Amino acid sequence: MIEGHVVEIGSSGVLITGVTSAALREVPRDDQTIVCCNEHETPGIYDGTEGHPESTFIAYLGQQGTLELTIVGMNASELLGIKVGMPVSIRW
Repeated sequence: MIEGHVVEIGSSGVLITGVTSAALREVPRDDQTIVCCNEHETPGIYDGTEGHPESTFIAYLGQQGTLELTIVGMNASELLGIKVGMPVSIRW
């Protein structure tokens, strides 16, 4: 398991974590990996948000090289009540 926390909320409500791509190097990217933040879970880690249906909660590697969480087309921070400092865990 890898643990971290939300370090920043992006302008569109994206949850930016302190978990780096280097920390995730050995983590499977498929559905056996579960990313959890404030009791909200999503399977898998993706390379981006493209190809996912609107309103889907996903985890992906952001442009800053860290794990990010979003609800496609929506403000994840507001909808899920997640703030800076809240814990994030990745298990597989």
